[in-house]
Amino acid sequence: MRHAPPPFDPELAAALDLIKEFISPGFGPDDIDVLRQGPTVQQLAELDVTMGGFFEVEDRAVPGPEGAPEISLLICRPTAPALAVGLPLPVIYHVHGGGMILGTNRFGVDGPLTWAKELGAVVVSVEYRLAPEHPHPAPVEDVYAGLVWTAEHAAEIGGDPERIVVAGASAGGGLSAALALLTRDRKGPRPIGQLLMCPMLDDRNDTPSSHQMAGLGVWDRTANETGWSALLGQARGGSDVPAYAAPTRAEDLTGLPPAFLDVGSAETFRDEVVAYASRIWQAGGVAELHVWPGGFHGFDGFAPQAALSQAARAAQLEWLRRLLGD
Repeated sequence: MRHAPPPFDPELAAALDLIKEFISPGFGPDDIDVLRQGPTVQQLAELDVTMGGFFEVEDRAVPGPEGAPEISLLICRPTAPALAVGLPLPVIYHVHGGGMILGTNRFGVDGPLTWAKELGAVVVSVEYRLAPEHPHPAPVEDVYAGLVWTAEHAAEIGGDPERIVVAGASAGGGLSAALALLTRDRKGPRPIGQLLMCPMLDDRNDTPSSHQMAGLGVWDRTANETGWSALLGQARGGSDVPAYAAPTRAEDLTGLPPAFLDVGSAETFRDEVVAYASRIWQAGGVAELHVWPGGFHGFDGFAPQAALSQAARAAQLEWLRRLLGD
């Protein structure tokens, strides 16, 4: 039996009314090209990634996976004299969102830059190949190659290879979770934490929350099917989907870095995120879970001034502060 959806937070509901002209909760494969040219993407060109001169910014092409093209890393290093003490800084390795089908390394990077400004950290944001032109495993392999480069060249960019946190929202959260699994299994660089914001984790798209929120918010189960099908094709929802594509498929969640997971109560991904946190605990791991009442998908990015968004951003920063020992 399908139950009525939980209500949106009133302040966020007002924000949804303002953005619904530009963003539809459900879209199909034929809409991908239109989305890639949408207003959110265009606004990225105007984003000040220096944060008013706080960061020195570099776009660097680094080796991609074997036999694949180079990947682009956005590297943002603090320039403030107070931070120029010669000690290596923690690194926030950011994986952008966009449903696996859109986005660049500047997409959503304002959040990590805000954390890094508070904490004195380097931000490295990776650009990965997008589906459907580049299905699994291209995106996660690009993300892994960028992490390997970041760890190997951390000193060069002022970072500490022993204090790398992987972070991402939506598809970037799912790819960050997949990255934690992949680097564990390959014995690659070991992040000290994974910050997973409203992560896209389960290709099966059949949780109660995915049905409850159909046609609502900014990313419903129709959009979710579009994103996962772009990444996985006919394999989506089947028995052979690997954990490095959809982390909820992982049978073993032991040995992972501490995780922060958050999600709105009024969004498609609610139940898969709660289940993933529970499975980390059941595997003996460390996870902090926040379910924000009345939050829609990505609410803190779409409505950053809302009280619930401010609380979510504060919780993310506080978790990072504790993790890094600041």
